[in-house]
Amino acid sequence: MALKAVHVSDVPNLDHVPDNASFSLYSSRFSQGVDIERATSFKVPKFLVIGHRGNGMNMLQSSDLRMKAVKENTILSFNTAGKYPVDFIEFDVQVTKDGCPIIFHDNFIYSEENGSIFEKRVTELSLSEFFSYGPQREDGLEGKSLLRKTKDGKILNWDVESDEPACTLQEAFEKVNPSLGFNIELKFDDYIVYQQQHLTDVLQSIIQVVVDHASERPVIFSTFQPDAALLVRKLQNTYPVFFLTNGGNEIYEDVRRNTLEEAIKLCLEGGLQGIVSEVRGIFRNPGAVNKLKELKLSLMTYGKLNNVAEAVYMQHLMGVDGVIVDLVREITEAVAKMMNVEENLLLEGEEQVKVEGSRPQFAQRELEFLLKLIPELIQQ
Repeated sequence: MALKAVHVSDVPNLDHVPDNASFSLYSSRFSQGVDIERATSFKVPKFLVIGHRGNGMNMLQSSDLRMKAVKENTILSFNTAGKYPVDFIEFDVQVTKDGCPIIFHDNFIYSEENGSIFEKRVTELSLSEFFSYGPQREDGLEGKSLLRKTKDGKILNWDVESDEPACTLQEAFEKVNPSLGFNIELKFDDYIVYQQQHLTDVLQSIIQVVVDHASERPVIFSTFQPDAALLVRKLQNTYPVFFLTNGGNEIYEDVRRNTLEEAIKLCLEGGLQGIVSEVRGIFRNPGAVNKLKELKLSLMTYGKLNNVAEAVYMQHLMGVDGVIVDLVREITEAVAKMMNVEENLLLEGEEQVKVEGSRPQFAQRELEFLLKLIPELIQQ
């Protein structure tokens, strides 16, 4: 089996996907969508590939031009991802101070004025103020400069090859291919303690747009905010709710965010449909996958390792339901190759692999080799 262990650096790379990689994921966008007749009966019909912030997040400090090709969280990014066989796009929704759900990841907008850099919290801006930054909707108008603060504290110009104005949640429903599912991350600041009434007001604004405009589009809600996850589940029973967790890779004051075990407990207590974990948390605790299956909870993952085809393949074998990826074209191409050999997989020098359902049965030697990839993959 032509797999290559990959060391993951700060820049995801998928330049060398083996031509004969024996993968068995489904690659075509599912036509029937996720079962959302009632969230309580939520089922993932296939292994999902989800575009992170559309066609991938922007990493402005990266030397990999793919990470700054298209402005993230824009209609352009969503429709670019939709050119490939992704099932969903994932994006971040916040609500402006005048009650409009908009799509933007960062908690703060950074800009430069008269030589000074300043920041403004996104949720403290009106819709018109929010739209005043970056590219403008009307030709000939120049917006305020749009900068971005990186995790290491650097403030950089938000320069990408293909730029576009920010958008509202409603515009995404109206302008993005209706067959493309939406994974709506309900975005809240990790360092703010929110009152329930505030959470209720924000979530109701978002839910109203979804109810009014989703039509037949598959929609999933997800959030790192435990109280918001529980509340959005109580406020509606149509769309599934997933709890986002770092899977133990970071520690927070709210213990519900710190382990997969706590995430599972929250899902059971609140009637949530599943978990979206940072992928390293799953590789370090593979037993959690079977536990989730036994509890009839779905599991998806996010993180840099999902830009490595071998890591995606390993998760499929483990029973993960889907992956959120930045390198949409590369991963969907790899997944297509997996599908092409699904019904007649051959291993060099080994017996033919028999396929039962959607999962190939591998020789013991191959499974041992795959398992050895895990310690290598999670090294940082």
